Amino acid sequence: MKIVIDGRLYGLENAGLGRYLINLVSELDQIDTKNEYSLLLRKKYFEELKLPGNWKKVLADFPHYGFREQLLLPLIIKKENPDIVHFPHFNVPIFYNGKYVVTIHDLLMHAQVGLKATTLPAPVYFLKRMAYRLAFDTAVKKSESIIVPSQSVKDQLAREYKIKFEKINVTYEGMDGKISRSGNQMIKNPYFVYAGNAYPHKNLKRLIQATVLLNLHRDKKVILAISSARNVFTKRLEKLIKELKAENLIKLLGFVPDSELGSLYKNSLGFISPALSEGFGLPGLEAMNSGTLVLASEIPVFREIYGNQAIYFNQLDFSSIEKSMEYVLVMEPSFRNKIIDAGQKFVKRYSWTKMAKETLQIYQQSANE
Repeated sequence: MKIVIDGRLYGLENAGLGRYLINLVSELDQIDTKNEYSLLLRKKYFEELKLPGNWKKVLADFPHYGFREQLLLPLIIKKENPDIVHFPHFNVPIFYNGKYVVTIHDLLMHAQVGLKATTLPAPVYFLKRMAYRLAFDTAVKKSESIIVPSQSVKDQLAREYKIKFEKINVTYEGMDGKISRSGNQMIKNPYFVYAGNAYPHKNLKRLIQATVLLNLHRDKKVILAISSARNVFTKRLEKLIKELKAENLIKLLGFVPDSELGSLYKNSLGFISPALSEGFGLPGLEAMNSGTLVLASEIPVFREIYGNQAIYFNQLDFSSIEKSMEYVLVMEPSFRNKIIDAGQKFVKRYSWTKMAKETLQIYQQSANE
């Protein structure tokens, strides 16, 4: 069987999608020496990445969400003559008619409608939104199989598109063992940490408000450290921090590499995710494995992924977030250690190897249908 994987989002600079591809390729490399793979890559990783003999690197050095993708990608794929193609994101060329599997990580953009969720002028935003829905709807309907990272996303997708449940396959993502727990303590004050992007659905305004409330009558300040790559949304966050007069309570760290991320988690009071919506929740598992507590929104996907190993709060009420932070501050050390130990055992159920094996089965089934 010949498999083409669109790997143009490979790399940690592409956040969760990049990490997904890194681990998928790495694990398939280990478990499958029989099938032939063609991996489409941008120039950087086309030159850097080393692959085994049954893998072929194919240069596809053009970005997502553009006309070049729509026109050139089908031509490149056709030359490879695959039995099945894996698009790890919804941006499948709308005129591609071969067999393919698509990974739908979430339906966040279906819900995030309006100019607050974009940096574009209104006419451009609404034009791009129409293109997004066309691409997403086409990708879902024409695919042989759909991969999703959680039952919550499967349920949402089935409701939105009236798809048969059998077409949608849940393959839980893994916990990344490459994240190191060693490294120097970056922050001297007691601190909570958030790691991820600063998009509106991440609900960081309420988290900052909770941090301000937590420190109102406290002599020794408790810091909120935010690890997020710098972009337009982090600039908006800087403006919000000034408006809330929280400059002495919030520490914006920018992008923190894996070599330092585990230490940032481990030395924190806890990792907090106040998200309004998610597809999986990988940072919480990484934090759990690194040896800290996880405080999370009471949304269905976090309940599914974290089970009883997280401290939940009402994500729509910043005072509820503050109460969960206060609960951690007064927690007995022995009880805290007990929760952390249980969490580190819990995360072992999530495996990139298992995810890759399940994905390979989906390739085989989809190619044969």
